[in-house]
Amino acid sequence: MIDFSLIYARYRRNVLRLLALILFMPLAACTILPESPVLQVYLLPAQPVAGSGSGQASGQSLRIVQPTTNQFLNSTRIAVQPQGPEITSFSGSRWSDPTPLLLRNRLIQEFRADGRFLSVSSDEDNVQASIELNGELLSYQAVYSGDSGEVVIRFDARLVRTSDRRVITSRSFAVRQAINGRSMDQVVQAFGLASDKLAAQMLSWTHQQTVNFPVR
Repeated sequence: MIDFSLIYARYRRNVLRLLALILFMPLAACTILPESPVLQVYLLPAQPVAGSGSGQASGQSLRIVQPTTNQFLNSTRIAVQPQGPEITSFSGSRWSDPTPLLLRNRLIQEFRADGRFLSVSSDEDNVQASIELNGELLSYQAVYSGDSGEVVIRFDARLVRTSDRRVITSRSFAVRQAINGRSMDQVVQAFGLASDKLAAQMLSWTHQQTVNFPVR
């Protein structure tokens, strides 16, 4: 005679063992698989600004617009070209804001500290301005050749009269800054120094172009 109670007891034990194994597997995977790297978020470093610039005041109110850029740079990724034309990003590291916003804010900081413009605003402010500084960010990445690396920034800038949207003048800027080391902190420091150079060059150029420009 078949003992159904014994068969049921064995079946029940097997089901319980299978359920215990299923529940244990995710826990085991958590201990075996490597942990994801901790995401490091970086502010763009800046050198202390010396203060008001020397020379004639511009007398212009200036609006600095977030530059346009390609889809890859329009993010918080810290871009790098490890070899040739390939572009990727540093793993586990991000900017605190998208790259165009970082650069726009750095320019605003430099222009306001200089003090020669009547006012300096951003495209997010509801403030009238006589001149607008905009442009296209073509490159903002670390570039490596063998063991040496450098930060490369390329920016096509335009000065526009806001009253009729006429382009006053334009210029292409290119800045390079060596990366002195292999750590991520040293890479970020090079980005900061390169951005400082670009901001200083753009400030000098903008002031020269607008100091005697009549606003209509």
